[in-house]
Amino acid sequence: MTLSALDRPIQFVKGVGPVRAEALGRLAIVTARDLLYHVPRRYDDASTLTPIGRLEVGMEASVVGRVRSAGVIPTRAGLRIFQAVLEDVSGMITASWPGQPWLARKIREGDRILAAGPVKFFHGRQLQPREFTLLGRDDDTVPSPELGEGIIFTTYPAGESVPQWVLRGIVRRNLDELLKAVAEEEYLGADELESLGLPSLRGALERLHRPSRMQEVEEGRRRLAWDELFFLQLVQALARHRGAEAEPGIRFTRTNALIRPLHEHLPFRLTEAQARALREIFADMTSARRMNRLLQGDVGSGKTVVALFAMLLAVEEGRQAALMAPTELLAEQHARSLTELTRPVGVKVRLLTGGMSTVERRDRLAALASGEPQIVVGTHALIQEGVELPRLGLVVVDEQHRFGVRQRMALGEGEGRPDVLIMSATPIPRSLALTLHGDLDLSVLDELPPGRTPVRTRIRRPSRREEVYRAVEEELKKGRQAYIVYPQVEESEKTELKAATEEFQRLSEEVFPHRRVGLVHGQLPSQEKDEVMRAFQEGRIDVLVATSVVEVGIDVPNATVMVIEHGERFGLSQLHQLRGRVGRGEGESWCAVVADPGEVARDRLSVFESTTDGFRIAQEDLRIRGQGDLFGDLQHGRDPMLRFADLTRDEDLLLRARRQARQVVAEDPELAQPEHERTRRVLLGRHRERLELWKVG
Repeated sequence: MTLSALDRPIQFVKGVGPVRAEALGRLAIVTARDLLYHVPRRYDDASTLTPIGRLEVGMEASVVGRVRSAGVIPTRAGLRIFQAVLEDVSGMITASWPGQPWLARKIREGDRILAAGPVKFFHGRQLQPREFTLLGRDDDTVPSPELGEGIIFTTYPAGESVPQWVLRGIVRRNLDELLKAVAEEEYLGADELESLGLPSLRGALERLHRPSRMQEVEEGRRRLAWDELFFLQLVQALARHRGAEAEPGIRFTRTNALIRPLHEHLPFRLTEAQARALREIFADMTSARRMNRLLQGDVGSGKTVVALFAMLLAVEEGRQAALMAPTELLAEQHARSLTELTRPVGVKVRLLTGGMSTVERRDRLAALASGEPQIVVGTHALIQEGVELPRLGLVVVDEQHRFGVRQRMALGEGEGRPDVLIMSATPIPRSLALTLHGDLDLSVLDELPPGRTPVRTRIRRPSRREEVYRAVEEELKKGRQAYIVYPQVEESEKTELKAATEEFQRLSEEVFPHRRVGLVHGQLPSQEKDEVMRAFQEGRIDVLVATSVVEVGIDVPNATVMVIEHGERFGLSQLHQLRGRVGRGEGESWCAVVADPGEVARDRLSVFESTTDGFRIAQEDLRIRGQGDLFGDLQHGRDPMLRFADLTRDEDLLLRARRQARQVVAEDPELAQPEHERTRRVLLGRHRERLELWKVG
């Protein structure tokens, strides 16, 4: 493949060289393409700048001025203040940076800078910049405050070794050449661009580097967001085609021999959401294409019952069905509940775990190898070497987020091509689900069965901790159980957070000395963790002190209290998952979050206290935290998943990208047709890492 001019090392770009190339590498600018896509992080419209002569105390202002003089001023208290006198044709003002004397190495007389911050009174008017940008040096021209519309100042992500003015100069010298090269990579035709309402790739990058209007910045960002979303969806559409449609799956025949009796014997009615999800699953399973579906629902929404109906359809066909759980304890729990539910229809449910005796495991493996129609429950080791399931028709994966993308993709690599149903009890917004799981079809359980009592939630200051403990004791007196969760295992000199191990000691000896207190955390060996959790489940522990390792755990209907310490340190979705550990029985349950939150955490905790709707919580979590840390193992290497797309405002682009990517793959799965030649070239050239991750490279 011929390399693009954009792929040449940054060292050979005008104005760089080997020394500066090393410094640019620390900004992740390694090639000419990296430089072109290293777009400004901030834009200041000159028409919104305030002339220095009009600055008044109390204003928030942005100004452009030339440094008339600069130096460090010591104070009697020992504080060193860097000050610079800025001037434009309307006047002068002192800009002051308390405690930042090192700026004397960056800002010198004659520099032209853009500064923004409050105007305060201290021996006269004084600007105290929150941020500033070096616009250039060695310019004797005093800036005019009447710059007017059409001039936008750009601020790039820069560093100590590559100052802003240097980076801006490199971009300015090379931009036209880089834009000419990127024009050759345009894969959208004029009609498509018009339909999408997007500029060309060259036009988008020009708008981002040298906009003449602020509106152009958003136009450029939207085009680059489209590219990110489209190629991500294209990779996932290729994975979906390979996993579900390139080779035929199993066409199941529904006889209702097992499904109808189960339906009649259930002690409850399915919700409309469950019925809708089953229609979608049955439609997949009775078609010739292989099912790859994500079943997403909040805690208690009834995912397991839906999965059981799907497994019974496989058994009706004379097939085997396997349910994989992330831990042996959870597998044991599933085996018990499925055995109870299937008792009226006479289907065998077998458990396979590493904790079995040699004789028991040998007998179980022989039963599975016989091909007898049945349901088998275990960990993901079920489909690994040594286990024979010759008539496996359906694989159900519980708690999908505990398995990595590579593990999930590996499900399709064995013989027999069983259908795959993945369950997740971690609600995420639709836009995020479509981004993370574009290779899967999506079913959502967005309602809870009637009669479930919401868990009462209260935020409490640390000063009210004793009050929380008294409330816990009242529940224990009723024969109930409680969780107390901490954000870290052991105390650290770097933080003042309470930790599980130290607090376990205190709670055992001082707070609940007459109760049975247990401890579980992620650093314990798996067998020891399971033993503690099993003791809690069986009622041999009254208070379980834990870290977030219990976020995905077992059902303990008798546990009615969840206390979360340092709640400000947990994300919204994690708080919701922890709260979901209680409220699983008939007793009224409550959750106390002990926290001393700042402004951002206060917003997050207020949402948590006001609703138990997991999908609303997930949407708020995305809004508050942003999408950067929500991508799991898809966010890797030098290839961040999304840099320009914003899932809180680009869902329209995402949906169109998904439709278009699936249409392209349906019509031309090899991207061999002439109209897809450039798309294929960009995909292979710039998205090779993702193709390999999704096993379509």
